[in-house]
Amino acid sequence: MKTFKSFKSVLAGAVVALSAMSGSALADMLDLEKEELKFGFIKLTDMAPLAIAYEKGFFEDEGLYVTLEPQANWKVLLDRVIDGELDGAHMLAGQPLGATIGFGTQAHIITAFSMDLNGNGITVSNDVWAEMKKHIPTDADGKPVHPIKADYLKPVVEKFKAEGKPFNMGMVFPVSTHNYELRYWLAAGGIHPGFYSKTDISGQIQGDALLSVTPPPQMPATLEAGTISGYCVGEPWNQQAVFKGIGVPVVTDYEIWKNNPEKVFGVSNEWAEKYPNTHTAVVKALIRAAKWLDENNNANRPEAVKILAKSAYVGADVEVIANSMTGTFEYEKGDKRDVPDFNVFYRYFATYPYYSDAIWYLTQMRRWGQIPEGKTDEWFFETAKKVYRPDIYLKAAKMLVDEGQVAKEDFPWDTDGFRDPQTHFIDNVSYDGHQPNAYLEKFGIGLKGAQVIKGTEVAAK
Repeated sequence: MKTFKSFKSVLAGAVVALSAMSGSALADMLDLEKEELKFGFIKLTDMAPLAIAYEKGFFEDEGLYVTLEPQANWKVLLDRVIDGELDGAHMLAGQPLGATIGFGTQAHIITAFSMDLNGNGITVSNDVWAEMKKHIPTDADGKPVHPIKADYLKPVVEKFKAEGKPFNMGMVFPVSTHNYELRYWLAAGGIHPGFYSKTDISGQIQGDALLSVTPPPQMPATLEAGTISGYCVGEPWNQQAVFKGIGVPVVTDYEIWKNNPEKVFGVSNEWAEKYPNTHTAVVKALIRAAKWLDENNNANRPEAVKILAKSAYVGADVEVIANSMTGTFEYEKGDKRDVPDFNVFYRYFATYPYYSDAIWYLTQMRRWGQIPEGKTDEWFFETAKKVYRPDIYLKAAKMLVDEGQVAKEDFPWDTDGFRDPQTHFIDNVSYDGHQPNAYLEKFGIGLKGAQVIKGTEVAAK
């Protein structure tokens, strides 16, 4: 709790200091160290804040001349940020954390801006869906009752195992939100998604379902080819499976963890220290873009869909992107349901980089062995503080308020960096970011305490 209090005092001090400055004084601070920037992204709808900041001139308003460049995959994107080929990028929430703690590539990456909430789904093949449906209850209209839990997938996985066949599923990257959401959903249904260890980074130790990396745009084709039986990915690649008639989305991440943080804007810590005013200007432009995407009850979403459909951004059909971006989501063909918060960019303080969000992802890294040994609560707190930078975010927000671009009430000025305990998980397990180790103790499947993986077995250290 000592660390928790220090976080609060640091943030409070930042807000007080900023409040003492006039809008013009803050504006005078932004003597940009670098004006021409190149940002990377993956072709997913949640890169929208970058596209909108560019298309609507928000970057230019800050004196920034930005080039947006799609990247082949998440590893290439991260490597190019580390090498300085990219100034920053649309990143998986787990990427700055994974890099900073040294899982995979070692580099100190930070984020001062959360790009969105929700936006992912889990899709299974038509054959798997046909088997699952036998176990799923239906409503008065004969439609499946949602949310659909992995309990209904378990008999299918057991049938594969009995026949000596692996049950393969795709996710986009080892430290992706998709990996952790898919694992969470599977484990909540009694399906073991596998462990990582120091010597085996496949993530498939003891796995009932075998998860492996597939780049997002390749998910539908890989499913259609039969290489995988399902996947977890962001849009538009779940809805693409529906449009192509090759698979059925069964659950969204909103149903797995309501209003979960999805992507972040990441830069190297070295870059942030070298170009602090430029970094603040970038965050300002992104906050304005997020506001534009959600304002007036999503009134701008149809225009955003047309922008994202361009080949320079997502490059998918307007109809496919609109299916989720405009507040609906289609599960089985013809079963379109209202999901107004499937994509959230600004409301619910979506852009604020909460320490508790960072800690949740760190708990999942520990749960599945990416963090191979037990850590103290203090370690979780300090790591979150090292990577997530609400102080930079609040500086940008304060400037925008003073300039009249955003409303003061749109930001959580008095937060200590932790969300209130969250209860909206598919397994009803509550999460309090102040108690990461106590949280891990609640799960029947997963590492906790001093447990480690030795060979293929869980052992006490």
